[in-house]
Order: sequence, then C-alpha cells, then structure tokens
Amino acid sequence: MSGPDRASDATSAPPPPLLPEYLLRTYRWAYLSRRTLPWLDRDLVVSAILWGNAGRLMRAACAEFAVGSKVLQAACVYGRFSPMLAARIGPQGRLDVADVSRLQLENARRKLASFAHTHVLHADLAHPLAERYDGVCAFFLLHEVPTHQRRLIVDNLLAAVAPGGKAVFVDYHRPARWHPLRPVMHLVFRWLEPYAPSLLETPIESLSARAGEFEWRRITLFGGLYQHVVAVRCR
Repeated sequence: MSGPDRASDATSAPPPPLLPEYLLRTYRWAYLSRRTLPWLDRDLVVSAILWGNAGRLMRAACAEFAVGSKVLQAACVYGRFSPMLAARIGPQGRLDVADVSRLQLENARRKLASFAHTHVLHADLAHPLAERYDGVCAFFLLHEVPTHQRRLIVDNLLAAVAPGGKAVFVDYHRPARWHPLRPVMHLVFRWLEPYAPSLLETPIESLSARAGEFEWRRITLFGGLYQHVVAVRCR
C-alpha cells in the first residue's frame, strides 16, 4: 500500500492506544484541538516559538540521517519538519511518524501526502516499538512529557535503533545565566511547559539503562537554550 498511513486493518491488530492523562490535562489546547491546530502549524508561529531558530534546528536534525535510511519520527511536529525529513531520506528510504493523537496523525498525513515512502503510526511511545530503525528522531518531544514517561520513551527509542544506527534528540536545555531570554523562558516553562524544567539539566543519556550501548555527543545552541544530542549505537 502506498502513501501515508499504511496501518493494517487486520482483526488481530492491538487496540489503539489511549490518550495519556498528562496530554489531556496539560496539552489539550495545543495538540487535541482542531481550533488551534491550523494556527500552531504555521511556519511563522513555529519560528516565533523557537525564537527564529526553527529552520536551523530542523535542518541540523534532518542532516543526521542518510539518504535511503529507515527513520522513525517520534511524535508529530508542527511546521515543515516532517516533509523536510521525508525529503532528506528520499524515496529510497522510509519515514514512520508515530504519535498517540489521531488529530496530529491526520495533520501529518496531510502534510506528507506527496511522499509515498512515509507512514503514520498510531502509537504510544511509552510502550515498546515493534520495529528497528536506522535512525529515530525526537524533535522537541521530551520536554513535554513527565519524568516517568520520558524515561520510558527514551528507553524505547534507543531500543528501536538498529546496530550502527543513531538516535537524535533536539530539545530545550538550560540557557546560560547571561541569556536575555532566560527570565522569559522561565515564565514560559512555568505556565505552558510544566514538565520542561526537569529536562533542562538532565543528561538525556541518564534516562535509559541502554545508554552504554551508544556513543553520545551533544552540542548546545542559541546561548544554551537548545540541545542537539546524537547517540550512535555501537553494540
């Protein structure tokens, strides 16, 4: 079957995952509302949220994956990230986009309609994945989940990386003390991103017992506000 969303209709398929309580409680307005989705999915809005760094961060993440790779995008992303990643790996590869929200998958399916090598998967990433990939990418996902679920997600994503493959995590990080946006981001995290503070100074490699199977590298950008972390599976 070609085109996005090749999910099987077999009667033996497991039941669809339920929406997590934290998503319903904290992010209903952002990811479960048909009213706000068209606004939040605009490139200008995504760029503003990331202080003009969206394109830079997206390009750097996509560049980590080789043409022809089989890649999992962990959770849908507003803006043009999914089409960029699909274009990067090309028709010789395969892009799976997994999310627990049907609304987000519907939106991703629309954006990826012209890419026949893409699939959307209704899945809760806090549960183990059935396949292995050349690469997995979590783009601004981890700061939006509570600590316990975050550990499960990182562990499951690392488990899904094939030998020699890589996991890429792009997310928030603790900005430098001199950063002019530090007080602004403190308020943003306090009022809109309540799970983010627990990630800012927590090394992502500390979130999974599988970390020793990978070689890790991290860079920070924009005065430390963002981090780009790559884990390459060595065994």
